[in-house]
Amino acid sequence: MDYEQNFREILKEIRKEKGYSQEKLAYACELDRTYISMIERGISSPTLSKLAKISLVLEVPLSEIFERAEKVSAGGTNANG
Repeated sequence: MDYEQNFREILKEIRKEKGYSQEKLAYACELDRTYISMIERGISSPTLSKLAKISLVLEVPLSEIFERAEKVSAGGTNANG
């Protein structure tokens, strides 16, 4: 898998861990309800400011999302490390 795909999967995993549906997360972030789905499917590439907003709502530092994606990209066995 590539880094971008890993990042999308980590973001989805964290969203689910925190109990958010795509629609609920989009609403909390004041984004279009389809936007989260488009990010997770690789159709849309979010800006850094939108990623920061998503991480704030999920209460997970953006750096942690990137670190988890890097671990998987480096050959980690799963998204949780």
